[in-house]
Amino acid sequence: MSDAENRRPLASRDTGWAQGVARRIAKTSVTPNQISMFSMVFAALAGASFFLAGSAEGGGRIAALLAGGLCTQARLLCNLFDGMVAIEAGKKEPDGAFWNEFPDRVADMLILVGLGYGVVEPALGWAAAGFAVLTAYVRELGRACGQPADFSGPMAKPHRMAAVTIAAALTLFERLWNGHNEVLTAALWVIAIGAAVTALRRSWRLVARLRG
Repeated sequence: MSDAENRRPLASRDTGWAQGVARRIAKTSVTPNQISMFSMVFAALAGASFFLAGSAEGGGRIAALLAGGLCTQARLLCNLFDGMVAIEAGKKEPDGAFWNEFPDRVADMLILVGLGYGVVEPALGWAAAGFAVLTAYVRELGRACGQPADFSGPMAKPHRMAAVTIAAALTLFERLWNGHNEVLTAALWVIAIGAAVTALRRSWRLVARLRG
């Protein structure tokens, strides 16, 4: 399989701003692997922010929620630019395949588990993280079987991170209905169930392809 066939289809990759940023990064000494590593740093900050937001009040809670949402998106930007710098800018490294996948799995766990502990639902956070890792496992299993990468949803990585970010933004307004962590908890349920469905759907599609 070519690199293009095994890359997640992203409309943002073709935008002028993304290509411009990727070109600027490519001119520096920063490597694609380092960008991938930074995604784990942002994920750790996001997870810690959501954990702190769970018990914080007032301005501290608002700051933690904003930080969590922003760091979640920063994680996705790292996922965007590591591939663009590696492929489009021709800076692909021999161990790039490892750093393209491993940090993503760590980042999923850091964000979702941190969120789970923040809303005092650690088991739910671990379940969401486990199913998120399973979706990637099925995709890579398919590749190992000679099939193209399956990035289908309904709760692939971009969808999971969008759900987290939207939930964090909506939680900023929970005072309007005297709520506390209901939106974040609901988002975790949606992610856990959606990721489980995604893993099953990808498995079904893979078995169908292998059977011809």
